[in-house]
Amino acid sequence: MSRTVLAIDVGSTKICAIIAQIENDNSISITGAGTTKAQGLKKGSITNIELASRSIKTAVEDAKRVSGSDVKTAIVSISGAYTKSLNSNGIVNIQTKEISFKEIERVMHTSLYNANIPNEYEVLHALPYNFKVDDQDFIEDPLGMNAARLEVETHIITTQKSNLNNLRKAVQGAGVEVENIVLNSYASSIATLNEDEKELGVAVIDMGGNTSNIAIHSGNSIRYNEFLGVGSNHVTSDLSMALHTPLNVADSVKLTYGSLLTPSNDLIELPVIGDEESTHEVSLEVVHNVIFARVEETLMILAQFIDKSGLKDQMGAGVVLTGGFSKMEGIRDLAVATFGSMPVRLARPIEMDGLFDNLRDAEYSSAIGLVMYSAHPYTRYEIDVNKRVRHTNEAPTSHHSVNFNVGELEIPVAPSEEIAAAKMVSLEASKKEKKSDEASSFSKFWNWATQLF
Repeated sequence: MSRTVLAIDVGSTKICAIIAQIENDNSISITGAGTTKAQGLKKGSITNIELASRSIKTAVEDAKRVSGSDVKTAIVSISGAYTKSLNSNGIVNIQTKEISFKEIERVMHTSLYNANIPNEYEVLHALPYNFKVDDQDFIEDPLGMNAARLEVETHIITTQKSNLNNLRKAVQGAGVEVENIVLNSYASSIATLNEDEKELGVAVIDMGGNTSNIAIHSGNSIRYNEFLGVGSNHVTSDLSMALHTPLNVADSVKLTYGSLLTPSNDLIELPVIGDEESTHEVSLEVVHNVIFARVEETLMILAQFIDKSGLKDQMGAGVVLTGGFSKMEGIRDLAVATFGSMPVRLARPIEMDGLFDNLRDAEYSSAIGLVMYSAHPYTRYEIDVNKRVRHTNEAPTSHHSVNFNVGELEIPVAPSEEIAAAKMVSLEASKKEKKSDEASSFSKFWNWATQLF
């Protein structure tokens, strides 16, 4: 039985909503999509809840109209702004000498417990990058192994609680409940990376309208993530100031003549800012120099992030550029020069059924990644924003789910297809049934006793 999912990518310049059908074998078919200009957001963060809700509602309603389905819950992206990351580790003893899903769940929660997370921050993702069974390092999947001790090292991504709550409020204001929240650079990497790149180590840079997000993968998991509040709109602002022309004209110049390749000496006529009836001539060489300076500066800062991560030597696959800003002509060559002759690839989202032509663009990588995350968790194990341990073999959340409350949210918890997890969930369920039976028996006895006396 297939299930319908709604993914909402809350970007710095646009909101994209995608509705997809996910089959039991996790194959995806996109049935609807809607895109609208982002309002009430600055650098990817909510600055006006009412305006943001309106933008989200417009995109969602457009997607529902195309799809013909009414989805009430969504998986939503969150900007890397105001995120902090740290590494932690956990160790547990294995009493039964065989590692079940319960032990993996326990060791991951232990690593989360050991992390020094500030009070005003909430966990977005806890991603294990190294499992250690007894003294053996870098175990891909410890499930079912014989061991006396299990260790894990995790990369934990946190964001400010206020940032998370404002995003939830904005989405709820659009009439949709938030089922899960995923970091946008994580979602972009899901939609663009292949298995070899994940294995060799790679940096994914999502260059958007007002922001650039970087996530470095090594050991099949994110090891480092960073945020830069610069995007293609900053090129527009630079052009507007340098050419003394209105922003909308500067944007047209960027889209028409924006290139990092050899400039031309041709002249173009542009209106003057503040006096749009008069015009002046500008050389395309000036346009090229302004664009080149901004893009080069942006790439240099991103190169510094890679150096700061300490993972440069583990990036055998180099850098993958995606996002709308990455479509600028000549950006790959400049990136190769800036990143020190590393391999650089320009990436679009992975192909899938029903992918509309406009969604094949690099700027939709994050939105497509959200849909793929709904179908199949990306890392082998992870703790998501709902504090739930996800794993690649879990059953779809819409089937045989158990609900529990985290704050005001009711979270569906899917049992694993792995035997250990299935046993755990059924055990929990039977305990609850037993407790409720005991409670009802006691209340019957109490009623009978009170009637007697």
